[in-house]
Amino acid sequence: MDLRARIDTSPMRPYQWLIVALCVVLNILDGYDVMALAFTAKSIGADFALGGSAIGVLLSAGLIGMAVGAITLAPVADRVGRRPLILLSVALATAGMALSATAGSAWQLGTWRVLTGLGIGGVLACTTVIASEYSSARWRGLAISIYTAGYGVGATLGGLAAVGLQTEYGWRAVFVVGAVLTGTVLVLLAALLPESIEFLGARGRDGDLASINRIARRIGQDPIDSLDGSTRGAGAGAGRIADLFTGSRARPTLLLWAAFFTTMFGFYFVNSWTPSLLETAGLTKDQSATAGMMLTLGGTVGSVLFGVLASRWSTRSVLITFTGLSAAAMAVFIASISVLAVAFALGIVIGGLINGCIAGLYTLAPSLYGPRVRSTGVGWAIGVGRAGAILAPTAAGMLLDAGWSPAQLYFAVAGVVVLAAVALLLLRPARTPAATPDATTPDATTPDTGAPATV
Repeated sequence: MDLRARIDTSPMRPYQWLIVALCVVLNILDGYDVMALAFTAKSIGADFALGGSAIGVLLSAGLIGMAVGAITLAPVADRVGRRPLILLSVALATAGMALSATAGSAWQLGTWRVLTGLGIGGVLACTTVIASEYSSARWRGLAISIYTAGYGVGATLGGLAAVGLQTEYGWRAVFVVGAVLTGTVLVLLAALLPESIEFLGARGRDGDLASINRIARRIGQDPIDSLDGSTRGAGAGAGRIADLFTGSRARPTLLLWAAFFTTMFGFYFVNSWTPSLLETAGLTKDQSATAGMMLTLGGTVGSVLFGVLASRWSTRSVLITFTGLSAAAMAVFIASISVLAVAFALGIVIGGLINGCIAGLYTLAPSLYGPRVRSTGVGWAIGVGRAGAILAPTAAGMLLDAGWSPAQLYFAVAGVVVLAAVALLLLRPARTPAATPDATTPDATTPDTGAPATV
């Protein structure tokens, strides 16, 4: 069908931006969740008598859930649909946040953090795909960047909530608020979020054509007469992990995983440990919290800036530039904390650059796979990335206990981020004939445009 091509070349309609906005709200919840725990870590540690390593494990618990959720739930989305999987995942996250507020021990809290992360992991794998599929080719990079910027907004809100709520009501109140917000969003999604038209086209069941045409009318497109015969019924073999390594897909998949792992390692180290490390380095608690929020503020600006730049230059080129600059900024930041104004300014720069890297990876990943394995490919990339995110706070806690200084940690993480730039430099997907029902980017497009393969 030519609906995909028409979406790529048409102006973005209000309903398409509404879909992107719903995805942004979901990413806001991710940012709230991660930073709420980062800013309450000391209070939780005091409550449960935890050391640095134990706090690091607790910080990693939610990330473990996210990795498992992204890897295990994403293939399900390629079989049953993006919408039902998103609704299920948000319900899991709501339950996890609510139960976290009731935890009576670090073990219980860690368990509920894994449950919360499981839901968020499923959400991230699908919302990235949904936002990409409903965006035009011209504005896809900006749409994904705005989506990614939601993390910074949520992280800022999470930090503010943690500072305000735990002072007045204790750290548990932060998770109660998170549960209420997540549950409210679940209701909105049930009412407003459509299914992926590319998933419906690939599945090709009775009634899917009518569903596609209803959605088409809402986004200002003419209806289609029939599904493309080459993709009809293709959903029967959807979501197979082995397909990520078929033919020329293996090399781009592995390099994408490497880029996700190293970038998220740096991203979660910076966002999880910066407030505590700066306090250890000599800043006051308020100064450290302010520096942490500068990172999240910069993240919001940087994600949008990435999208603006990616609409003018290739996604991959902009992403490589952001990655290299992120590593350099980390090294300069930790060396400048004695001058608060400079440190705060650099905090904004680091937050902007590292969040721009995440925006770039989220833009790049869906373009590498066709509709039958798109959620699977994105989910596994995010899951591998979350493995880096899990390792970062845990390793930092262990190295701190072993006597490493904040400066040593920051320099080491900057070196890890450099490896992401190397992986991206090597990421040049090969083209192969688009002869199969599930054309992938090497078959149908390139990461420079970020356009999903045609159904």
